[in-house]
Amino acid sequence: MTHLWVRAEQRPHEERVGLTPEGAAALLKAGIRVSVEESHVRAIPIDGYRAAGCEIVAENLWPQAPKDAIIFGLKELPEDGTPLVHRHIMFGHAFKGQPAGRVLLKRFKAGGGTLYDLEYLVDERGRRVAAFGYWAGFAGAALSLKCWAAQQRGGICGPVSVYAGRAALLAELERDLAGLGRPTAIIIGALGRVGTGAADCLGALGVTPTKWDMAETASGGPFPEVLQHDIFLNCILARPGCPVFVPASARTNPRKLTVIGDIACDPTSDFSPIKVYSQATDWDAPALRVAENPPLDVTAIDNLPSLMPVESSQDYAAQLLPALLSLNDLGSGVWGRARAEFDRHIATV
Repeated sequence: MTHLWVRAEQRPHEERVGLTPEGAAALLKAGIRVSVEESHVRAIPIDGYRAAGCEIVAENLWPQAPKDAIIFGLKELPEDGTPLVHRHIMFGHAFKGQPAGRVLLKRFKAGGGTLYDLEYLVDERGRRVAAFGYWAGFAGAALSLKCWAAQQRGGICGPVSVYAGRAALLAELERDLAGLGRPTAIIIGALGRVGTGAADCLGALGVTPTKWDMAETASGGPFPEVLQHDIFLNCILARPGCPVFVPASARTNPRKLTVIGDIACDPTSDFSPIKVYSQATDWDAPALRVAENPPLDVTAIDNLPSLMPVESSQDYAAQLLPALLSLNDLGSGVWGRARAEFDRHIATV
């Protein structure tokens, strides 16, 4: 019997989960065994999983799970160097040359485990079957507006925390923007899920963005228009051949741009289209100032949807459930393609 083990997230400020109690009930009905770890932070309470019939296990017990269990989480594992013997479903951030990703792959190679990277679960056309994109875009645009508002008052954006939902976040932004005008903004990747979420957030607060997608960026750059907006929101994933949208020279050259929201957040990738920074930001310090006079702040948090963990979890879990229901066949379809991607990269380690 296929055994899915839903682990607790161990990263700070991460309350999301990729399976709801309703989804767990559907998996159990399909003959898949489901174990769910207790969690002191998960936004969806454990009682729902218990009522659905899941086996409830202790928090962070996954290293002792049966070797044939498939461990399912969202964000990274503790970086303790231990060999990984299980099959893991998670966002590994390991296939684009990231230094930490190489370390992770070495752990899989040492333990004989397998990574089914959630970013690489794709259909026959290569389109991702599930993504947090909309909520990442919404939250990333919100943080960029908070950064801009803080600049207008002579400061820099301070710590952020979890919101009860979209309405609570928008209400706080209305207060942040009170008495200020509205910035100009440009979204690249505007037609995708991330860009749609970003545009919806901006629109709800009276900002009408310039929307660019593949047609507008097909020339490969340079793109001086980006520097003529107050806010730039990057909503495309870094891939080989990705053009540069903000060159390193933007730190010193004339520009109107003062806030970059790198929602894709892949600063350590060789393919990053934003060359003015090289480290992600976090909830305690969401803005990284990379230039002065005028200021240039970058916000790049790699778990943005967790700002609204209930809504983003429910949305993502609904998208992912059909793939999870096919876990009995890991050799073909979505899972077979993800395994082939892992095999290709592990061969280079």
